[in-house]
Amino acid sequence: MNKRTRTIAGEDIAASVADALQYISYYHPPDYIRYLTQAYAREQSPTAKNAIGQILLNSRMAAFGRRPICQDTGLVVVFAKVGMGVRINSAASFADLVNEGVRRAYLDPDNPLRPSIVSDPLGRRVNTRDNTPAVVHVDLVRGNQIEITIAAKGGGSENKARFTTLNPSASVADWVVDTVSTLGSGWCPPGLISVGIGGSAEKAMLLAKEAMNEPIDMTDLIAKGASNAEEALRIELYERINALGIGAQGLGGLTTVVDVKVATYPTHVASKPVALIPQCAANRHLTFTLDGRGPARLQPPDLSEWPQIGPEDLQTSGVRRVNLDALTREETQSWRCGETLLLSGKMLTGRDAAHKRMVDLIDAGKPLPVDLRGRVIYYVGPVRAVRDEVVGPAGPTTSSRMDDFTEALLAQTGLLAMIGKAERGPAAVASIARHKTPYLAAVGGAAYLISKSIKSARLVAFEDLGMEGIYEFEVQDMPVIMAVDVEGNSIHNSGPIEWRKRMAADSIARNIGV
Repeated sequence: MNKRTRTIAGEDIAASVADALQYISYYHPPDYIRYLTQAYAREQSPTAKNAIGQILLNSRMAAFGRRPICQDTGLVVVFAKVGMGVRINSAASFADLVNEGVRRAYLDPDNPLRPSIVSDPLGRRVNTRDNTPAVVHVDLVRGNQIEITIAAKGGGSENKARFTTLNPSASVADWVVDTVSTLGSGWCPPGLISVGIGGSAEKAMLLAKEAMNEPIDMTDLIAKGASNAEEALRIELYERINALGIGAQGLGGLTTVVDVKVATYPTHVASKPVALIPQCAANRHLTFTLDGRGPARLQPPDLSEWPQIGPEDLQTSGVRRVNLDALTREETQSWRCGETLLLSGKMLTGRDAAHKRMVDLIDAGKPLPVDLRGRVIYYVGPVRAVRDEVVGPAGPTTSSRMDDFTEALLAQTGLLAMIGKAERGPAAVASIARHKTPYLAAVGGAAYLISKSIKSARLVAFEDLGMEGIYEFEVQDMPVIMAVDVEGNSIHNSGPIEWRKRMAADSIARNIGV
């Protein structure tokens, strides 16, 4: 065999993929933590600062506890650069080896990850139970190594991916900023925005998806200044997107993105394909190299880089404690946007599939399997519990997916409140005001932290739906933010508007020397 040819065992690929997925489930990239810590230090919005603090505290807890940062442990995406001098010693295909690694990682008994992949996307959408298959991209390159970048992409941020084909003379920056302003906060900021420009439709998307895994370096880039058009666009987008005032979790604040990535490729003279993909606060990815000497060796990050933020740092003035077991509609009508509530008592859970089943039963005139009168429902699909856990990481899912079911449930069931992530759509807000049933927001990206406030959990309906079934949680001091009150006022509308005005005023003041 040619001495430049190197044999890599298929088992090394599978084992390394499994180890990498476990690693990124509980370790944030240190560069993201550094930049988020800077954002926390400079944030002036108390609500946004609280949300960033929860994300940082959750990250530290997840790292030490070796449990997932987020309950949505993601769609696995792999970018592999396979050297043409590599021989893979395996009867299985490269994709099969990757999927074997995914299967091992997600079924690991010490840290099981939530399987979120469904087969037959047009039909029954049955969960594959092991999070396979992954999305695999392979490039053949020079050399005799395999470099693999592996990411676990959350559904909330993936659902906000956008694509357009602009006229060649049109402004990419204007389209990106206009588009980000319409995304809402279901992609769970503060995170990254990645932009691919050129090639074809699918190439632009691949450019954006791969570029978001590059190191975060915006502070260094601004300090040295742009040296080409791509870097100039990155800086412009970073400044303009943050000036939108969307802020952490869409609550209004100074930091919406910690970085913006831009990648380009030659394109047709008549075209300017542009892809935009947000990256959420989980930001899970890792790159490793295989050279024939065994599986990748992954060194834990230096956790001293994680800031020492404790629960006491997250309390804000005016915190209201709520006893869910004695909650009345009169009390919920006193809650106002932006308040922090600490919930204790029993609540129900339910996501998309459970909501659809309940509305189908209502439409058919049949009784529900659980009485919702006087109850609060939390939009969550937790990770499976291990060891002495009551429940695994249990952060909120994107609430707008429940909007189509909101009117029927509020009109027919007697619910008192709802809890989820990000903003509600106009129809849902109208239902909230009509039925005087407020909506509360938990912090996306704080799943492990939230799980520690859950003291008991039991399945009460739809067992076949797995994590999408209905559970009853008993919680103690679970932190939430009052997001939409009974008058239909929404902090996801008012917060960004307020902070956009504040930042614009500050910018004017700086320019005139005030």
